[in-house]
Amino acid sequence: MTKKATKKNIIYTGKGDNGTTTLFHCEQGRISKSANVIEALGSVDELNSYIGIIKAQANDKKLSLKIKNKNIIYTEILENIQQQLFIIQAEIAGSPMSIKKSSLNEIELIIKTISNKLPLVNSFIISGGSLLSALLDFARTLTRRGERAIIGMQDEGFKKLNKNTIAYMNRLSSVFFALSRYANYLFSIKENYPKYNRK
Repeated sequence: MTKKATKKNIIYTGKGDNGTTTLFHCEQGRISKSANVIEALGSVDELNSYIGIIKAQANDKKLSLKIKNKNIIYTEILENIQQQLFIIQAEIAGSPMSIKKSSLNEIELIIKTISNKLPLVNSFIISGGSLLSALLDFARTLTRRGERAIIGMQDEGFKKLNKNTIAYMNRLSSVFFALSRYANYLFSIKENYPKYNRK
C-alpha cells in the first residue's frame, strides 16, 4: 500500500509521458524532449553525475595541487566544478544566473599550475595508466559532447548563453585533461603515446 503523493514528496508528475517537458520562462510552453536544448541539459547533467563517480575515486589526500601556497585536493576541485555545472544547467533552462569571470579564472589557474609542473606534450596521449586518470580523461570527452550540444542549441537560436559560460565549458575539457595527466604523474605512471603503427 502506498501513500497518496503530495507536492512535497512527489518524484514524478507523469506530465512528460507524451515526450514533452517544460523549462523556466519557456515561451513555447511544453517542448519535445528531443530538442537541442534538452540534449544540452542532458549532456551537462550526465557530466555532472559522472564527476560524482570520479570524486569517489579521488579521495586520496595525496591527490592535491598547490595553488597560491594552498593545497587543494582533487575532491575540492571536482566539487567546485559540479557546483558550476548546476549553474550552467540553470542558465540553459532559462535562469538569469551564469558563470562568473572569477570561476573561469579559477580553472584557468589550475590548468596553468599543472602545465608548469608537467613536461610539454605534442602528441595525443593514450588514456589509462591509473583508473583515476582514465576516468578524468573520459570526463574530458563528456565535456566536449556537452559543449557541442550547447553550441548546437545556440546555433538553433533557442538560447544564447553568457560568454563566460561558453568559455568555461571550453576550458573544462582542458582542466580534465590536465588533472588526468597530473594524476598519473602523482602515481609515478609514465604517459603512453600512440605509435600510429610506426616500427
